[in-house]
Amino acid sequence: MEKEIENFFLRILCLHGFRGSGEILKKLIFRWPESVTGKLDLVFLDAPFPAQGKSPLEGFFDPPYFEWFQSNKDFTEFYNFDECLEYIEDFMLKNGPFDGVLGFSQGAVLGAAIPGMQRDGVALTKVPKIKFVILISGAKFGGPTYGIPKLATNAFSSPINSPSLHFLGEADFQRKDGEILLECFVDPQVVHHSKGHTIPKLDDSNVEIMLGFIEKNSTTFKQGTSLSTV
Repeated sequence: MEKEIENFFLRILCLHGFRGSGEILKKLIFRWPESVTGKLDLVFLDAPFPAQGKSPLEGFFDPPYFEWFQSNKDFTEFYNFDECLEYIEDFMLKNGPFDGVLGFSQGAVLGAAIPGMQRDGVALTKVPKIKFVILISGAKFGGPTYGIPKLATNAFSSPINSPSLHFLGEADFQRKDGEILLECFVDPQVVHHSKGHTIPKLDDSNVEIMLGFIEKNSTTFKQGTSLSTV
């Protein structure tokens, strides 16, 4: 049985940040040790909409750049949010099933709301419910920074039971949002790092946290759930 389990990996849909891309997120995630990434089947998706302005990543990473949805400057009105979810659902139907979602920045804001929207039956209803989320520099719809898109109105109305791993950076301008997001989950685990709004490299202690989270969720295979095979 142990050898059989080794042939299975958690399949994770990875959602990049605002005006980033799947390729950029892939480059940053694969700075993590192979002891972590080698246990995961990571799928990187470009957001559906080309960037509608200058990307903060220009000069650091090559274009093209994309965004998941749009909003006004105050983040109180949202545009193309429904279309974004339909796009993700279509991709998951064609390329799934997926066990979990990993998101960074805008991708983490979106990913954090998915379990609640699936629970309420308002989005991603054609695909299996995701089992866990990994949120890097995330935030809550309805928190200090962001308003609430209509489909996410009740996403955090009750505690989220899905296992969650949250990355909180000491210098992240969105740290307070991330701390408030923690309170929305029943049993959140946290990776603390000293950096800002970025995907940090993992030190030894954070590698152990990551491996523990992966192992804990991989055991769902023993209950008969379907994980990705090599």
